[in-house]
Amino acid sequence: MSLSTTGAAAGAPHLSVRGVTKRFGNIVAVDDVSFDVKRGEILGLIGPNGSGKSTLFNCILGQIAPDAGAVEVDGKAVTGRRACDLAKLGVGRTFQQLAVFPGLTVHDNVVFAGQEHEGTLLGRLFGKPDAGLSEEADRLIEFFRLSHVRDRLAGDLSYGQRKLVDAAMAFMSGPGLVLLDEPAGGVNLTMLAELKERLVAYNRERGTTFVVIEHNMDFVMSLCGRVMVLAEGRVIADGPPEAVRADKRVVDSYLGG
Repeated sequence: MSLSTTGAAAGAPHLSVRGVTKRFGNIVAVDDVSFDVKRGEILGLIGPNGSGKSTLFNCILGQIAPDAGAVEVDGKAVTGRRACDLAKLGVGRTFQQLAVFPGLTVHDNVVFAGQEHEGTLLGRLFGKPDAGLSEEADRLIEFFRLSHVRDRLAGDLSYGQRKLVDAAMAFMSGPGLVLLDEPAGGVNLTMLAELKERLVAYNRERGTTFVVIEHNMDFVMSLCGRVMVLAEGRVIADGPPEAVRADKRVVDSYLGG
């Protein structure tokens, strides 16, 4: 399967985060974090529990408002914009808690995800029940190697298979930038290898940019071309996986001696 390439001006940061800070009372969860993500890059974001990773994600995605700083996508200011507005700018995400509907088939789950981003109200009322998205849903189902479970209820699948369904749903809007929140969590080794291979293939064929929060070090170090480490809300390391793995600050604060 070949997926068409999308993209904005080459060389411009796809995602730019500048001085983002978020406090909860006296606790500084994210402390003046700045970084850029190039178009087509796969960036891993790691750190111990409580380091501010999820809070940073939620600031980027407009789910919580930062106390300071700015977020840009393709040079457009998006600080505080809602997830539905970001989706129109080509930003998608997956969640730690799966957004899969167990009582729907795999196919209907993927179509439903597309309906959130397609058409007008009148189109939904009087158009095709699947909003004309069935063909695209089947392409993604095939791409994520789920064709053999297309018509099964999502609730009957293994957790790893549901992770793949969740990924297919996230890509139904055709995002150019996807933030993945612990995609490896709870997935067995066989399915994890499948998920990684599919993400790498999607990145290669479409040039899609990924930012990945993850605790599974083997997964993130083999998937990502660059890794950024947060500790106590601040960036303590940022670079190629092997350099980050060997960084003494990372070993001391996260990996252990």
